[in-house]
Amino acid sequence: MRIIIPMAGMGKRLRPHTLTVPKPLISIAGKPIVEHLVDEIIKTTGGEKIEEIAFIIGNFGEEVENRLKNIATKFGAEGKIYYQHQPLGTAHAINCAAPSLKGKIIVAFADTLFKTQFKIDDDVDGSIWVKKIEDPSAFGVVTVDENNIITGFVEKPKDFVSDLAIIGIYYFKEGEKLAAELDYLIKNDIKGNGEYQLTDALKFMAEKGMRLKAQEVEFWFDCGNKEATVDTNRNILKLKGENYVSDSAKLRNSVIISPCYIGDDVVIENSIIGPYATIGKNSKITKSIIESSIIQNDTEIEACQLINSMIGAHAKIKGKYSDLSLSDYSNVNL
Repeated sequence: MRIIIPMAGMGKRLRPHTLTVPKPLISIAGKPIVEHLVDEIIKTTGGEKIEEIAFIIGNFGEEVENRLKNIATKFGAEGKIYYQHQPLGTAHAINCAAPSLKGKIIVAFADTLFKTQFKIDDDVDGSIWVKKIEDPSAFGVVTVDENNIITGFVEKPKDFVSDLAIIGIYYFKEGEKLAAELDYLIKNDIKGNGEYQLTDALKFMAEKGMRLKAQEVEFWFDCGNKEATVDTNRNILKLKGENYVSDSAKLRNSVIISPCYIGDDVVIENSIIGPYATIGKNSKITKSIIESSIIQNDTEIEACQLINSMIGAHAKIKGKYSDLSLSDYSNVNL
């Protein structure tokens, strides 16, 4: 089985954090977003081996490419890099990895995280993962029959047709069939809203008799902007329900309120951390209160009260603030 991860977007809604690192490599609850994603996908495969993870990226540089390949290696898979040089839509992005669209594949867009208990249904031609939501008007939704086989696709419905929102993860038993539909869209210049849309390819597949099943996840988390990412960090820590504190972390006269994640070689002095705080490796926190916040690696914080904040790597902050979003390598006195 192969996993295909389109992640070439600029992550503009999460700036300034995405000025120095692609959004899927931003760490929450101790791991990069994309690593959380792959970890949860693998749990749905019933133990089937992942041979390859293909990352579709922009011009992110060699260091990012090596980090992505290393993530694939952690899961016992080969990491492959493909490029999308122009933002021409979801179908175009996936088509950039055409050589990897063969056999069983899972396509997963990298700005979405989820939790679920189901296993992929191999009795159908494919699955689309969905979440029931109260207001589906801002999402693509599917309609289904009594067996959860998809009967239709509607993009951002103004009137109610379904509350099953597509979360951006798809399974196909034969990747070659998806590849054929993507190729057809592009060769015939079939676009929606000026871009090549994956939904159009899915419609063609269903019209040809392919049975695509809606499989509902239990939790669906967004990492689109700072507020959503901090909230997702909070939710993932809440699901874990306990602290993770590295054996190499040094805690002096401090209190850790569960659940939190404290990384390697972190130093915390005279501080209160948590609940729902992630502190990246090699960071130092002194005389501070940090709650519901993400602190990336190699950052120093002194005499601050941070709530619902997101602080990049190699930053230095001294002072007091309650809601902050600060990029890598910043140096701030408040």
